[in-house]
Amino acid sequence: MKKGILFFIVLPLFLICAFPVTAVEMDKREWQDETIYSIMIDRFNNGDNTNDFEVNTKDPSAYHGGDFEGIIKQLDNLKDMGFTAINLSPIFDNESAGYHGYWVNDFYETEEHFGSIETFKELVKEAHEREMKVILDMEINYVGANHSWLTDPEKANWFHPVEEPSKESWLGNRPMLNFDNAEVREYFLDVATYWIEETKIDGYRFYDVQQIPADFWSQLTATIKEGNEDIYLLGEVSSGDIKSIAKYKQAGIDGFTDYFSNEDLRAAYAQPDQSMESVLTKLEQRENIYANPNLVGTFFDNHKTVRFTTDAAKLNEHPGPRWKLGLTYLYTTPGIPMVYYGSEIALYGEAAPENYQQMNFMTDKELIEYITQLGEIRGKTPSLTRGSMEVLFEENGMLIYKREYEGETSVIAINNTSGTRSVEISAADLQDERELRGMLAGDLIRSVDGNYKIVLDREEAEIYILAEKTGINIAYLIAISAVILLFILFIVLLKRRSKENPV
Repeated sequence: MKKGILFFIVLPLFLICAFPVTAVEMDKREWQDETIYSIMIDRFNNGDNTNDFEVNTKDPSAYHGGDFEGIIKQLDNLKDMGFTAINLSPIFDNESAGYHGYWVNDFYETEEHFGSIETFKELVKEAHEREMKVILDMEINYVGANHSWLTDPEKANWFHPVEEPSKESWLGNRPMLNFDNAEVREYFLDVATYWIEETKIDGYRFYDVQQIPADFWSQLTATIKEGNEDIYLLGEVSSGDIKSIAKYKQAGIDGFTDYFSNEDLRAAYAQPDQSMESVLTKLEQRENIYANPNLVGTFFDNHKTVRFTTDAAKLNEHPGPRWKLGLTYLYTTPGIPMVYYGSEIALYGEAAPENYQQMNFMTDKELIEYITQLGEIRGKTPSLTRGSMEVLFEENGMLIYKREYEGETSVIAINNTSGTRSVEISAADLQDERELRGMLAGDLIRSVDGNYKIVLDREEAEIYILAEKTGINIAYLIAISAVILLFILFIVLLKRRSKENPV
């Protein structure tokens, strides 16, 4: 009897799953297919209370208790949201109150507030078991102001003159290392290879690469890639200066965080009815600026910027729709999306250190659900991560573009305007006698008289797949009808048997 019931449950599911999947299958996940979640370790999640000394969650300049164990406990949630990699703030042993990781004491030890190197290895292992990658922030430009090297006469030439001020004043006047010194170079070549070999991390993000000679980066990247060519190396030129980026793009660094486009991108989505012209112009210019534009780290905010939520709030805009539209663009255009922790709850914050607010896991889930949906679509649609890009329509915030990869065509429509918009796209730009199937809201658009009419409400977006017209699937309807009839017959027979054999 139980087997009979199981048959009628499984059969409809089998029939539904038997229909072909429209997305192209990817043979191997490349770095451009990743979606990265960036974490300020101390402000994320406290998973181990045994390392909570000198912790004060009410003091923004003190440790708050976030640690490696706390990240391990959130890995399933991050994977469920569609993130395939995590990027961690510096993990190295820091001076007192160095919760941010920028006052390094020892590049070979983990910060005790975060946990031991064994716990960090467990974090990497747990991430890998979930098919998630781990990228480590590596700021080798500076050390803490009280580092022992500063009083070591044999290391007097390891630093630039101490009067040289730090660009990040809130961090203090940190001593800048001198990479014209061969000993300094050798030291950090060893450091970089040590953490890869010892902990099996998958990549590094290097801060302010323009402060260090390009030939050192060539040395470093060659050394790292010799041991593991799949390691991802991400550089930051936070000024977004084209000349600086051009100088370093041949140094073997795989990608750069896209400060070049960031200001225009934030302005375009902080409020409705904004032209996308400057954003799209810079998207085209990226082809010439970066060695591989698909490996660029795209973002709205990070550890060095004001929170994007703050931009929207200052314009009296609700942050939810701003984030939804902005992330739709970020997830569907060339580059690797980097989402700063707390963006999924629209965390507020001015420039550092005010943008290092405590993460709150007890909050509204609407934006989290939207990000989860975006992550799922991006993960199964190769044209969004590997495809060519062509803009089909742009006008004051209404944007439609297509991406194509190995026969798969996706069409993205974003209505960042204050009213409903209707746009007709010619079949000459797509294909006639087909249909656009929406993956966000389930919208369905068929070509009529050689045109696709896309209608979107204000502050709405849709990601479509171009597919054959489905029409009415007679065979499918017959199969489902047969299953229903068999199920009804089964229930009738079950009732009869129960009457014949009463308990």
